[in-house]
Amino acid sequence: MTTMSPNDNEKHATGAPPSAEPQFGLIASLLLREEVVTLEKLTYAKRIQSKLPSARKLIDILQELGYVTAEQIRAILRKHQLNIRIGELLVELGYLRDSDLQSALEMQKTDETRKRIGEILVEGGFIEERRLKEALALQLGFSFVELAFSSIDRSLLKVVPLAICRKFSIIPVRRSGEATMVAFDDPLDAKSRDAASNYFGKDYTVALAMRSDLEELLSTLEKAGEKAAAVVIDDNTVTGIINGLLEDAIRDDASDIHIEPMRERIRVRFRRDGVMMHHRDFPRDIAPQLATRIKVMSSTDIAERRRHQDGRILYESTGRGITIDLRVSIFITIYGEKIVLRLLNRKGGMLSLKEIGMAPRMLERFIYEALDTPTGVMIITGPTGSGKTSTLYGCVNYLNSMSTSIITAEEPVEYVIDGVSQCSINPRIGLTFEETLRHIVRQDPDIIVMGEIRDQFSAETAIQAALTGHKVLTTFHTEDSIGGLIRLLNMEIEAFLISSTVVCVLAQRLLRKICPNCSEPYLPTPLELARLGYGPQDIAGSSFSKGHGCPKCRFTGFRGRTGVFELLVLNELVKDSILANKTSYEIRRLSTESAGLVSLLEDAVLKAAKGIVSLEQVLKDLPRLGKPRPLVELRRILGGAS
Repeated sequence: MTTMSPNDNEKHATGAPPSAEPQFGLIASLLLREEVVTLEKLTYAKRIQSKLPSARKLIDILQELGYVTAEQIRAILRKHQLNIRIGELLVELGYLRDSDLQSALEMQKTDETRKRIGEILVEGGFIEERRLKEALALQLGFSFVELAFSSIDRSLLKVVPLAICRKFSIIPVRRSGEATMVAFDDPLDAKSRDAASNYFGKDYTVALAMRSDLEELLSTLEKAGEKAAAVVIDDNTVTGIINGLLEDAIRDDASDIHIEPMRERIRVRFRRDGVMMHHRDFPRDIAPQLATRIKVMSSTDIAERRRHQDGRILYESTGRGITIDLRVSIFITIYGEKIVLRLLNRKGGMLSLKEIGMAPRMLERFIYEALDTPTGVMIITGPTGSGKTSTLYGCVNYLNSMSTSIITAEEPVEYVIDGVSQCSINPRIGLTFEETLRHIVRQDPDIIVMGEIRDQFSAETAIQAALTGHKVLTTFHTEDSIGGLIRLLNMEIEAFLISSTVVCVLAQRLLRKICPNCSEPYLPTPLELARLGYGPQDIAGSSFSKGHGCPKCRFTGFRGRTGVFELLVLNELVKDSILANKTSYEIRRLSTESAGLVSLLEDAVLKAAKGIVSLEQVLKDLPRLGKPRPLVELRRILGGAS
């Protein structure tokens, strides 16, 4: 480490020279001025930053070295917030590229309406408004609020005119003790802060809100006045709301729509790429009309409001010219009926096995050692939303041929396959899962597809069908492949039956893929490597990446999903360990050593090393049941890029 001269230390004791500060950036310079860090420590951190193969923020390096804490950074930013420019702060925090900021500044110079830089950044697609506000709220120590008509204390509007709220882009939200929470579009704007002080005193608390939410709320208040809550809803309005939500979900490629009644509002969220995202809010008063309309569309009981219900909707999209199949679930909560709509057949077809993301050599083993075997049980396992159904249908599509009789029992049928006899379970008319399974074996099938093993009866049926020479494909809810075997034992299925009928267990998860449009090289931190049990030498030749965020991925850094898999093909040693009632640890060890088992974590780490998925979500979303093997060995076992 380079040591500083006594003269340098004397300079810092009286304040760092202004000419030296810009080289460190805005935040680091403030830390230096406030004597939170020394010039010597900044210089050392800067030198480390220059030697890193991928770009890292200086403040992150300072924190990793232990020179400063996140709370110290937030305290400094709060102290100097009126002197900080939003654009420079976003660049410093890594939420915005410097080139994007310069482009936005050039646009601001030519803008005749004199818009603020935050508006230009959002309108120009450089950053998403929600991300802009959430980042500022986090770093500046303010709250981030989602504004809705029902979420504000309208008695506070008697204190400040709406014209003032409109002029300075502020609105009071609620009282907390003696202080009033005031939501700002830009809390760093001195005029807005002064306006809030004039009406609410010096002790108000600051919150950030999205400009679009604030303007929509102000418009509603201005138009409706004191009668804003008295919203008139007729059948046409409700129909338009539901159709609008469905069209928005189809446009955004959402997999689920959640309509959630809350204390003072109805919250609507979409699940996109496996992640829940807020879409919009509605007044609490229209909840009964929305629920009734969906019940009519799904042919459920419109008079029943005390029990859970399930239904189905076939919706013809006017925007896309396609028919969408929706699974409807109505769940009774303390605030009313929560409705979840799952969109099926969104892409108009099934994925082939080559498209699900399985590594080349694992796919070969899966096809030749499992799918191509004439009899036995194949189990695809994982939690809800892990892609089991897509993989199951891919297997059925592969096995479907003129010389094969395939029959299914599903709840419900999600994809219609030509040439396959598919049965959709309907308990309301007595067409139960148990009744269907009893009749399936009388239909002379070669292959039986059971949507899910849900109880001891369905597990025994699958085992008995395999013993009589049938091939059975099914799904299971367990964490990993070994867990599938253990759960069968817990269902009181004899160990010798499991070892003699189960051909393979395939565990899987879905991870979000890094957006190719904004992907950037990324160097894993020492902490991330330590969590994997790797050293810097273990990741040589890798191409870890991270999405920066762009309009094409809605500023999330992710676009699309891919599967990660754990394939267990039972060999004699694994079967013997089941018969001997070995522990799951012993079965996993034997499977790894003798059956070529590659864990979910190992498959995901290899995909992260290829820049397909982020290492952060690999560490967060997957079970860690041991140290993954070196990348070199995993590449040899799994083959090339998947």
